[in-house]
Amino acid sequence: MNKAIYVATSEFNSGKSIITLGLMSMLIGKTARVGYFRPIIEDFQEGKMDNHIETVLSHFNLDIDFEDAYAITKSKLIKKKNKGKIGEVLDLIIEKFKHLEEQYDFVLVEGTSFSGEGTVIELDMNVLIAKNLGIPAIIVGSGVGKTLDEFVDSLYLAYDTFRVKDVDVLAVIGNKVQFENLELAVNGLKSSLPANILVNAIPLIPSLKNPTIKEIIEVLDAKVLFGSEYLNNEVGNFSVGAMQLRNYLLHLKENSLVITPGDRADIILGALQANESANYPSVSGIILTGNIVPEDSILKLIEGLTSVVPILSVNEGTYRITNKIGDINSKIYADNSHKIETSIATFEKFVDLDQLADKLSAFEVEGMTPKMFQYNLVKRAKQHRKHIVLPEGTDERIIIAASRLLAIDVVDISIIGNKKQIENKVNELGITFDFSKIKIINPIESPHYEEYAQTYYDLRKAKNVTERMAKDLMEDVSYFGTMMVYKGHADGMVSGAAHTTQHTILPALQFIKTKPNSSVVSSVFFMCLEDRVSVFGDCAINPNPSAEQLAEIAISSADTSLAFGIEPKVAMLSYSSGSSGKGDEVDKVRKATDIVRQKRPDLKIEGPIQYDAAVDKIIGQSKMPNSEVAGQASVLIFPDLNTGNNTYKAVQRETGALAIGPMLQGLNKPVNDLSRGCTVDDIINTVVITAIQAQGL
Repeated sequence: MNKAIYVATSEFNSGKSIITLGLMSMLIGKTARVGYFRPIIEDFQEGKMDNHIETVLSHFNLDIDFEDAYAITKSKLIKKKNKGKIGEVLDLIIEKFKHLEEQYDFVLVEGTSFSGEGTVIELDMNVLIAKNLGIPAIIVGSGVGKTLDEFVDSLYLAYDTFRVKDVDVLAVIGNKVQFENLELAVNGLKSSLPANILVNAIPLIPSLKNPTIKEIIEVLDAKVLFGSEYLNNEVGNFSVGAMQLRNYLLHLKENSLVITPGDRADIILGALQANESANYPSVSGIILTGNIVPEDSILKLIEGLTSVVPILSVNEGTYRITNKIGDINSKIYADNSHKIETSIATFEKFVDLDQLADKLSAFEVEGMTPKMFQYNLVKRAKQHRKHIVLPEGTDERIIIAASRLLAIDVVDISIIGNKKQIENKVNELGITFDFSKIKIINPIESPHYEEYAQTYYDLRKAKNVTERMAKDLMEDVSYFGTMMVYKGHADGMVSGAAHTTQHTILPALQFIKTKPNSSVVSSVFFMCLEDRVSVFGDCAINPNPSAEQLAEIAISSADTSLAFGIEPKVAMLSYSSGSSGKGDEVDKVRKATDIVRQKRPDLKIEGPIQYDAAVDKIIGQSKMPNSEVAGQASVLIFPDLNTGNNTYKAVQRETGALAIGPMLQGLNKPVNDLSRGCTVDDIINTVVITAIQAQGL
């Protein structure tokens, strides 16, 4: 079930804070523990907080440290993007979000605010973050300065940007709409958006757009002479006191800010008196321009008044000051309780809270992004630490991978090889490598060598293996590493960077053997595509499986998918879909599908089905409209090794997908095979999934 919501906008000054505050108030009323997270924030001064975070944490008294409530500042994000390191940013955001998700019942995630440098990348970045966090979105847009068509088009474009990346949008909220146009705005949005999207509109609330004296002080770098206790006064309008007092008083409006040179004692005192008079509007504050402070006699007179509005002194002239005030975009901040309460009340009045709450509680997460999948892999591997043996200690990729695995502290590692050679290789590579934390084993020097040889002889003597042959084979790194797993001295083995698949798997088949309910060892790749993770099987082991073997591969692959957090929707691939195709190969797939349905009626499975119908929603719907799998398959079973191996490599090369695996299925203990062309990342990922496999034994 969904545990978070992403509040996003596509423009600056949309009033997103109203939605955040209103949602937080609603959630706290319905959920025991609510967290708050901003993936990207504006740069902030040392010793201060991001204003959004400070406001939410303070007002709702959330027990979250500031450092935990955000991931990265915008300037650092831009630097990372320019260096092609957006992946690192996503890793950090996922890690920080998951940390909060584990502690809270629900997390409200607030997107960027589209201010300052880097706004052109923000919409795409918000979509990417929501996608990788696997959470739905609420989109907010402003009606200020737009025609109805422009308003509707802008929000539909934002919605469509999320939709094409398969991010679910639960609600679209038009904000800052003229009150008389609320119904028009809602109807216009409803006519453009799908019927299942909740649509609401919030009117422009004048008091929320009015800056406070405190905000004006920050923009003008003003000095407070009087009235520091009233800095939250809101400024409804402002005017320059340049005319005679008797004429200026006629121009005062409610919550006016008076701007006048500091030597205009008549305007200053007249404005203060007007604020006290029941016959004139209230004054929010006075700004004295030109760095001119009233004479001591005037200051003494002001000090003696019972009530004084804020009086500020600024260095610049009247013209520049009025322009700066006019450019202020007011924000909601922590100690302005009036604006916060107004925002929450406005949200509650104009948003259908019951419908929104129902949508949040009913939403179910579908699919998993590659980044989230990889994060979950490492997290699961760390939960129950396992010991993995790497037999190919002289391969530099293995050494580098072991060093990085040490850094993330995810597994215990043994490396089989010559320690001196490994030390020399570490020095050549110039990497950090803590030999005190990794066991280096030379088989012939191991205290277990004789024991392992004897065990192998006892297991294989019926196959004409002699004691001498057993000792010779135990000098082989693959046999020695596999025996470590068999004897329980390691929890799993990863090999194949420098050996063939047969060399890696043969020892496991000889004495680790298959599980009692398995008759075939097969493999899967976790294909990390741009927006989802699919399970491909079998792409590495069985050249031409029978219908019975294909059915077992499908069942094993579905169980693997479920074990790794991916809902299995199994597609039995062939060159035709449904009942139309004929021929031995398609008949084999059809028979295998029937066997799976008989053995595992709980599985969602479709076959025979073509690849495009299995993964493309439109094609799947057109070819097999009543299928639970067509167009949304997560487990793809290939009819033979030729098809599977070529397809996974084609997908990997043409799309840039990360292929994690192969992971072997059906063995009593985990032994996994690497490709001889594997990268360091391939090794790390395979070690991690091997550790997770070992947890399930």
